[in-house]
Amino acid sequence: MVFTAGDNVNENGTFHRFQTCFEPSWGRHKHRTRPSAGNHEYGVVGAADYFAYFGEAAGEPGKGYYTYRLGEWLIVVLNSNCGAVGGCGPTSPQVQWLRQELSANPSECILAYWHHPRWSSGLAGSSFWLDAFWRTLHEFAADVVVSGHDHNYERFAPLNPDGEYDPQHGIRQFVVGTGGASQRPFNKALPNSAVRHSGTFGVIKFALYPGRYEWEFIPVEGENFGDHGAAACNRN
Repeated sequence: MVFTAGDNVNENGTFHRFQTCFEPSWGRHKHRTRPSAGNHEYGVVGAADYFAYFGEAAGEPGKGYYTYRLGEWLIVVLNSNCGAVGGCGPTSPQVQWLRQELSANPSECILAYWHHPRWSSGLAGSSFWLDAFWRTLHEFAADVVVSGHDHNYERFAPLNPDGEYDPQHGIRQFVVGTGGASQRPFNKALPNSAVRHSGTFGVIKFALYPGRYEWEFIPVEGENFGDHGAAACNRN
């Protein structure tokens, strides 16, 4: 399965950009791609061309959040473009839906992804308005969150909703903004930022097993930076 952390094309998510940029490259994997929407998709009103290009795989137009299963894992896709989907606060439609989905689909292991990182040492910084995302996922013992937006790579230690190290129940977040747009430096490192790197394009790969997972950053050919590891799920 292929997933995206938003900003699938730059600068604006027009259908023409999807056809001429995304389609000749990652488009060959479109049948197994489960995308999320970034802010550049909303360069078109309502991200209409993003939803038109990906179809049902992008979730319901006007929402863009959905779930699916991979083996024994529940995968949660959220939309961090909050102004376009009725907000992201605790009582917002999206967070109420998230709570219902997690309650109705119990899973030993949970991975979630969306565009704006809840925590980031990058120039864009942390997205404090997504507090309810993290608190809800933490309540249901989620394991991994992946985001983009900041143009670099950063991995955090497992964190609780207040950004504190939580080795027993924390969520490990990856910021993977290394898909092709120009990369940017970091501000001062946040507490519990475990790995930071800028200047290497690449993708992140997860192997999801019952009760555990592995990760690996795979750089483009000719580059040397890498990051890999493994961990057990929080419910173990």
